[in-house]
Amino acid sequence: MDNFSSLNTNRFFPLDLKCFADESKQVVDFISEYYKKIETYLVQSQVEPGYLKPLLPNTAPYNPEPLENILQDINDKILPGLTHWQSPNFFAYFQANASTAGFVGEMLCSGLNVVGFNWISSPAGTELETIVMDWMAEMLKLPSCFLFSGTGGGVLHTTTCESVICTLAAARDRALKKLGDDGNINNFVVYTSDQTHFTVQKAAKLVGIRPSNVRVIPTSSLTNFSLSPQSVRTAIEQDIEAGLVPLYICGTIGTTPSGTVDPLEELGKISEEFELLWFHIDAAYAGSACICPEYRNYMNGVELADSISMNPHKWFLTNLDCCCLWVKKPHLLIDSLSTKPEILNNVATESNEVVDYKDWQIALSRRFRAIKLWVVIRRYGLSQLMHHIRSDVRLAKHFEALVVEDPMFEIVVPSMFALVCFRLKPRADESDDATELNKKLLLAINSSGGAFMTHAMLGGVYAIRCAIGTTLTEEHHVDNLWKLVKNKASFILKS
Repeated sequence: MDNFSSLNTNRFFPLDLKCFADESKQVVDFISEYYKKIETYLVQSQVEPGYLKPLLPNTAPYNPEPLENILQDINDKILPGLTHWQSPNFFAYFQANASTAGFVGEMLCSGLNVVGFNWISSPAGTELETIVMDWMAEMLKLPSCFLFSGTGGGVLHTTTCESVICTLAAARDRALKKLGDDGNINNFVVYTSDQTHFTVQKAAKLVGIRPSNVRVIPTSSLTNFSLSPQSVRTAIEQDIEAGLVPLYICGTIGTTPSGTVDPLEELGKISEEFELLWFHIDAAYAGSACICPEYRNYMNGVELADSISMNPHKWFLTNLDCCCLWVKKPHLLIDSLSTKPEILNNVATESNEVVDYKDWQIALSRRFRAIKLWVVIRRYGLSQLMHHIRSDVRLAKHFEALVVEDPMFEIVVPSMFALVCFRLKPRADESDDATELNKKLLLAINSSGGAFMTHAMLGGVYAIRCAIGTTLTEEHHVDNLWKLVKNKASFILKS
């Protein structure tokens, strides 16, 4: 008997509409139930490496399995191995907050499942993205030089990592074109601070910049760990004197370690003095806050930048993934990233009247992220999105006040946005190593499963980061976190 004779002869309908409706409802119910009891899970998974392999079969199933069995395995075997990012007791890294609108938008994105790499492959996908990018820019009060309705434009990427790689590649290729035969990629230099996200260093490596040509400029508490314009200027002048070429500088709105904001206007003015120096602003975390008038001043100087990116999937209630990138001169991005294979030639592209987003990103294929962000903006409106941001900032101020009131603890750097950096003070007799003491405290908190936080090094000081922003977090969760912190600290000091 050959293999084919044993196959099921029933017709196979992988997109049977009744099954689609029934099983989608099952999954929505499963996720809803997960959220109802999310606080019963340990926030940070406590499993050991390799825990999952013994729990699953060694080979893929030959015959189909019912969804009920799969969901049961997710409940019993997968959920225990998750760190629960949507838990109201998640205070680590920066949040990836979710929402009903974000989930609905994600369902529409996946359900329609279009691949809008150029205009003709899904005209509405492309055109909605250009409209939504202008909506976002207007909410942030970006100058018209970044809008499609002005002289610029924007694109939705996966994450800031992709945006930095793309803009760095554009800066590289612009410089090589202008320098001609004198251009040498080995002479290009990138400028960051010790607080800048490490994605810039990774991007530099990927586009061919020597690691030794990435200047990681030290910061200090004197400037709240922001990037010093004078230090940047000194580094640039030294590099020029050594025959090197300043290529790219990244300023940040809301650094990962401390939430600080770099002096964008001063950095922008420096970049204007050097023809080939591309100025990018990474607003991945705190860019969302700038929709609120009281935080818009942190974007002062944005008009001097070549590009700016922010992540709606961090603090804008838009489920992962979604990153906005705006560029002042889109043709520089297109010149660097475009390809023109014969198979994609079409009348619309040749007319130069449409946007082909394949030329604005690394990959060819792309998801319909615009519909997700569009749904979020329409369902909540600017008023509720601002309320969401302000509520998280208020909770952070509340937590900061609790720290300040307790003589056992201290704030390491003034809180910015919804991030609080604090530490347990060493005992008066100085018998404690402050770093080891706070490492023990953080480990005790996270191992309890009652909360999850991470740390940062700020001027040589080990600080515990409390990043508030998970959608379900309320004031009583912050109060419970503080009780847990104090309880673990008292135990450590006594032992």
